[in-house]
Amino acid sequence: MTPDQRTLAIRIALTVTVLEFFGPVLRDYHPSHAFNPDWVGHARVHLVWLLGFMGLSGIANVYLIWFRRPFELRNLWLSAGWQCCNLGGFWIAYLLEGHYGGAITVPGIHTHIFGIDENVFAFSVLSCVMLAAFALLVSVAKRETVDVL
Repeated sequence: MTPDQRTLAIRIALTVTVLEFFGPVLRDYHPSHAFNPDWVGHARVHLVWLLGFMGLSGIANVYLIWFRRPFELRNLWLSAGWQCCNLGGFWIAYLLEGHYGGAITVPGIHTHIFGIDENVFAFSVLSCVMLAAFALLVSVAKRETVDVL
């Protein structure tokens, strides 16, 4: 695989993983979350704030991946790091849900895929795609370092 092909593969992988920003925006601006009358109004403000941040972060990441000029590999590193913060935030929330009284699955709203909550399944897939993107980024970065020397 040529460096250009690797870079294209990284861009495609990061485009897949950038969906992690838009899924919650589409899914949680909904009666089960943002419009849930059982939630304290201030909690709903924080949710909509988070969803706004996530949506704008997704747009910024698409810009870094495909539109920022001149193109530099560090744009992809920045996008990958930013996306890992979002992925990491999900995994922290999931791992600590018992500590703060959270619930990853809302019965009647979330489904299961292969017996796994849809969120855990989706973020597991996205995390694997991100690992592949990082591996490709490292291989391209090593190649550029060798080419410069």
